[in-house]
Amino acid sequence: MKYVVCFEREGNSWGAYVPDLPGCVAVGKSKEKVQTLITEAIEFHIEGLRLAGEDVPKPTTKLPRQKTSDETCEIISLEPVGAIS
Repeated sequence: MKYVVCFEREGNSWGAYVPDLPGCVAVGKSKEKVQTLITEAIEFHIEGLRLAGEDVPKPTTKLPRQKTSDETCEIISLEPVGAIS
């Protein structure tokens, strides 16, 4: 599965969100740390949706328009893990 993830830099910290998964966010001191955290957050979010019997939103393959120079959006590929495979 591949989801678009948007990364934002604010001062000395980074944040990330997944437009297709409202509420799926991560914050950290470096982009690399946030990349790890948001990947874990996506897996956890999808697992929670499935356990609750809710539909998992299909990934969007289009990158959204970047709002500022401190925001970048990328597509992150996830390998199926445990309950979310």
